[in-house]
Amino acid sequence: MEIKKGLSLEDFQKVNNINELVALIEEKSENSNKVKKIILYDEELRLLQIELVKLQRWISKNNKRVAIIFEGRDAAGKGGNIRRFMEHLNPRSSRLVALNKPTEIEKGQWYFQRYIKELPNPGEIVFFDRSWYNRAVVEPVMGFCKEQQYKEFLLQVPEFEHMMYEDGVVIIKFWLSITKDEQLKRFEGRKETPLKRWKFSPVDKKGQILWNKYTHYKEEMFSKTHTSYSPWMIIKTNDKKAARLEAIRHVLSHFNYDGKAAAKTVLNPDPNVVMRYFRSNT
Repeated sequence: MEIKKGLSLEDFQKVNNINELVALIEEKSENSNKVKKIILYDEELRLLQIELVKLQRWISKNNKRVAIIFEGRDAAGKGGNIRRFMEHLNPRSSRLVALNKPTEIEKGQWYFQRYIKELPNPGEIVFFDRSWYNRAVVEPVMGFCKEQQYKEFLLQVPEFEHMMYEDGVVIIKFWLSITKDEQLKRFEGRKETPLKRWKFSPVDKKGQILWNKYTHYKEEMFSKTHTSYSPWMIIKTNDKKAARLEAIRHVLSHFNYDGKAAAKTVLNPDPNVVMRYFRSNT
């Protein structure tokens, strides 16, 4: 970043808030947009995470059960989103579920059985990094399930989720949407970054090759499992930071928790980033 005048210690000592800091950077920097974006994102995330802490306290106090599902193509940002949600939450009443492939015993059970035991307890938020919807997209695309198993799954999901809904479980389903070019860019970034190389797998490679097949099964999933009581919310994630903020806003907008009126930031999501799947299956 090229500096016109330079930022002195005295400059920083005069700053009282984020807005003044941004104004200072604009004054002193030739190219301040990137720095401004980072500063504003960090501050917005902080304010939204404060609201998440309030929400968790309310959920715990009122024995609510909340399941938040993150689905999407590989590299769409599921893990990054979940980390920002959970960063400051009390681990006693929040939990991450990211199941490995089923064991031989689990393969012989009813498909939903291993997920049922992971559903939220009273007063708990559970974040699913992939979920039972593996059978809707990944498994049929990769040949990990039989055609009959796939068809049975699509028939059973609305009933399964309706039972949870009737029992008071709040289900929020996110599909993180990414373009093919952006996915490839992130795959390349994973291979080049030692700390992210573990994320890249042979399945990732097939994500690009089988892009259209993924698209077909994704659309089938939406048309069969988007319901009035358990709708799919699509989040555009080419801009990872915007996606994280808007996903948090969407969750916060669902609940009338204590202290919500005192929030110091906007709690309604941007409809250009977060949108309800357009078809309805009631």
